[in-house]
Amino acid sequence: MRWPWQHSLRTTACSRPRLLPTATDGISFEAVYTIIWRPRRRSHPSAEDAVRTHVHTTALNAAAHLPATDLPAAQDAVNAALPHRCHSPHHWLLSARAALHLPATAQDFLHQQQADDHRIRRLRFLKERLYDHPGLVVLDRLEHHSPGALDDDHVAELQRLARLITSCDRWWSPLMQQWEQLGHGFSDTEKQQQAMLALLDSLKTLNGGSLPAGPTGPEPDAFTAEQRKAAHP
Repeated sequence: MRWPWQHSLRTTACSRPRLLPTATDGISFEAVYTIIWRPRRRSHPSAEDAVRTHVHTTALNAAAHLPATDLPAAQDAVNAALPHRCHSPHHWLLSARAALHLPATAQDFLHQQQADDHRIRRLRFLKERLYDHPGLVVLDRLEHHSPGALDDDHVAELQRLARLITSCDRWWSPLMQQWEQLGHGFSDTEKQQQAMLALLDSLKTLNGGSLPAGPTGPEPDAFTAEQRKAAHP
């Protein structure tokens, strides 16, 4: 019902989408508003612009705290924040609604970001598990092949790798942990290398002139020669 002295209802729609920056860096929503309002008896000529500005400012404040990863939830939150049945000296605002969209470039960015986040989480998971249980490296390789897909040579190589990891875990891993702790005491790379050589020489002396090594362990002579070259160019 409209009183005789009241203006008729007006519906204002955006001529083009308005951008709403979000809590996700570099991503903005595109918003299209549908606003139903009524001019007051002594309305200002720019009342329609004032209505648009009022609605858009409210949407800006709401969207700034919303992530762009859940578009439907963000649209509901923005619409819940928009003004309904309020008035100013020049107009009555009866309802306002925003339809949110993501530009194609923003969608591609979000999809890539989600894929990167998933990959990082998987890499961290694998790092933690493989660090605690190095033998899982072999199982991880086997998991990528169907049963019977690997030839005998490949299986033998994986078995050799498993034995090598087990040997290193018993012997070289504790040694390298001690070396890492020792190396933290030196800021100079050359001094770190010299400390490593001193540690290896001490181990040789304790073992009668050679480093102990298992049947499948790494070759210590090649390792020390490389270290000596780095320490004494």
